[in-house]
Amino acid sequence: MKLKTWLGILTAVVAVFTVQAQDMSEEAIKERIKPEGSVYIAGAEAQTAAAGGGGAKSGEDVYNQSCMACHGAGVLGAPKLHVAADWEPRLAERGLDGIWENALNGINAMPPRGTCATCSDDEIKAAIEFMIEGI
Repeated sequence: MKLKTWLGILTAVVAVFTVQAQDMSEEAIKERIKPEGSVYIAGAEAQTAAAGGGGAKSGEDVYNQSCMACHGAGVLGAPKLHVAADWEPRLAERGLDGIWENALNGINAMPPRGTCATCSDDEIKAAIEFMIEGI
């Protein structure tokens, strides 16, 4: 007798949860799981403006934000900013377009697009032109 009672209660509970699950529309689910707030990051507005709506970044801006860490110090053989001895052999061998292709696709320890995954092809080229300026 107790077994029948427990089975009846269990069946009723399962039925209630099944009905509630079916009543959840996509809009109700989105409302239920939406974020309660947001995180404020100081300076994020300036980064968003520079990255999104402010137009193309200059070669110097791309270099300072994404390239300087390696190309400033010559990390793992990266050619340094405005150092002719580092750039001239590469330019002689591949030309500017070859260096640009290497930057887009990655070469040796440099990943594709360096550390600027959001940069356009033209912004990458502008950064290279900035690094070889005056050579």
